[in-house]
Amino acid sequence: MQESDKIQVYDNQPIRTAWDEQNEEWYFSIVDVVSVLTDQPDRRRAGKYWSVLKTRLKKEGSQLPTNCSQLKLKADDGKRYKTDVANTEQLLRIIQSIPSKKAEPFKLWLAQIGRERIEETIDPELTIDRALDTYSKKGYPADWINQRLQTIRARKELTDQWQTHGVEKGKEYAILTDEVTRAWSGMNTRQYKNLKGLKKENLRDNMSTLELALNMLAEATTTELTKVQNPQGLEENRIVAKTGGKIAGDARRRIEQETGTPVITSQNANNLSSIVTGMIEGVIEKEDK
Repeated sequence: MQESDKIQVYDNQPIRTAWDEQNEEWYFSIVDVVSVLTDQPDRRRAGKYWSVLKTRLKKEGSQLPTNCSQLKLKADDGKRYKTDVANTEQLLRIIQSIPSKKAEPFKLWLAQIGRERIEETIDPELTIDRALDTYSKKGYPADWINQRLQTIRARKELTDQWQTHGVEKGKEYAILTDEVTRAWSGMNTRQYKNLKGLKKENLRDNMSTLELALNMLAEATTTELTKVQNPQGLEENRIVAKTGGKIAGDARRRIEQETGTPVITSQNANNLSSIVTGMIEGVIEKEDK
């Protein structure tokens, strides 16, 4: 695991975190989160609280205590010690088991999210409506939102073709996505994210309208080539992905030649963060209002 330590602050108390770049996953010190949510005087007391909570979770049949990882995080004395950490999903489960006033608003938020997902299963159109509302609240202009929704459709059509042509979901989708992205932008997905200073955030949500258009051109072209050439399996689809991406890459270079301006920039959509501590703050503020 590649670690990148960072301190998040919630309620004026530090929460140690680590970023796993390979898996694009944040990990959070469980003791620190417990300390904040239960008002423990120090990490030692918070550690005892977590020890009791782990025992209770095991008795309930939860595999979470077993599945949690350990990382060497820096302590107050400057040294690194093995510390229980949780990814976002695991941390949400832990918060559900903490009887605390500070945890309660977050539990209500989780219940609301669960209700919305059930509603979307019954009426999938609600998913689109909520996506529009979310992008609008984040300050995206209407023309960008319309473009973004079109890219979602283009992406779905491409992955449908990959599935039909013997590509497995998950790792193989990611490999082909990298090929398409590299062919049109000159970078793989991770390099593109690094350019924009992104970690867990969605790359397309941080693209300009022109970047989105070229990315959609690359994926839509790959979709049409896949239909015509009928590749089977990862390696044959990789060749098609490179070709589809190159067509959009040629368009990018022509645009840059005519305008004298790079299409791809380091600009990103500010105020987008998937850090759990920031999410907690938002929930608390909402409840306070």
